[in-house]
Amino acid sequence: MFIPPRLSFFLLVNDAEYGIRRHRHTRNSPDTAHAARVPPHQLAKAVVLEDDMGCVVAVVPADRYVRLGRVSQLLAREHLHLTDEDRVATLFPDCERGAVPALGMVWGLETVVDDELETQSVVYIECGDHERLLRLEHRQFHALMRQSRHGQFSGLRLH
Repeated sequence: MFIPPRLSFFLLVNDAEYGIRRHRHTRNSPDTAHAARVPPHQLAKAVVLEDDMGCVVAVVPADRYVRLGRVSQLLAREHLHLTDEDRVATLFPDCERGAVPALGMVWGLETVVDDELETQSVVYIECGDHERLLRLEHRQFHALMRQSRHGQFSGLRLH
């Protein structure tokens, strides 16, 4: 699969500089980081949350998890919970199931970014399939996410 047209257009309009990192087909973030040979803390994982007000994309490093209470507090929304996979598939119809790009705003969704990603020199994000990642230098990632809210809402995953 190629980069979804709306994502390509967003990158073009924002004059984004990026690379593509190919990897074998994967099904989850830890496997993707391993297959692509990228540090998990540099892989931005998109987690779709929802409540009665709608959906939001929380972006955290792949080696971390979303602290729902912290995201709820940041957004002043009390009842956020994980969105089921069928709903996510309808929100991202031009992406492979489970390969949600961290740029939720491209699909009209509010996007919040964990501060941990702002400490990285390079950030990788899903392209919309399970075999490619976008590689963004820090300044480019920061520029693309400038309209998104930022905060500390992830916890370190214990292995």
